[in-house]
Amino acid sequence: MRMIHHVQLACPPDSEEASRGFYSGVLGLIEKPKPPALAVRGGCWFTGAGIELHLGVEKDFRPAQKAHPGLLWPELDALAQRLTKAGYQVIWGDDEIPGMRRFHTHDIHGNRLEFLTPKAP
Repeated sequence: MRMIHHVQLACPPDSEEASRGFYSGVLGLIEKPKPPALAVRGGCWFTGAGIELHLGVEKDFRPAQKAHPGLLWPELDALAQRLTKAGYQVIWGDDEIPGMRRFHTHDIHGNRLEFLTPKAP
């Protein structure tokens, strides 16, 4: 069994509203309250679809262009449509990961994200 508590991505200072717009508004994740001791640092946390993502503020932010989380997503085509409709580029992958359909996109801050789902038998 594979288990990860959460994945953290970086975001620029004062970008929480933009993060909410993408992660809740487009992806449909639910914002999870940060513990008070961590909330003072900024950023925000999201959960849903079996994943938990934390956005942490980085002063000298640079988006992750190559490094990325690979997120299993149950309704890949519907997500691709929502992203495209919201103006985000969706780049479908090839068959390099056996048994998986996948695409990647970038979040509102330019961080690369990959979404995958098992191919139907």
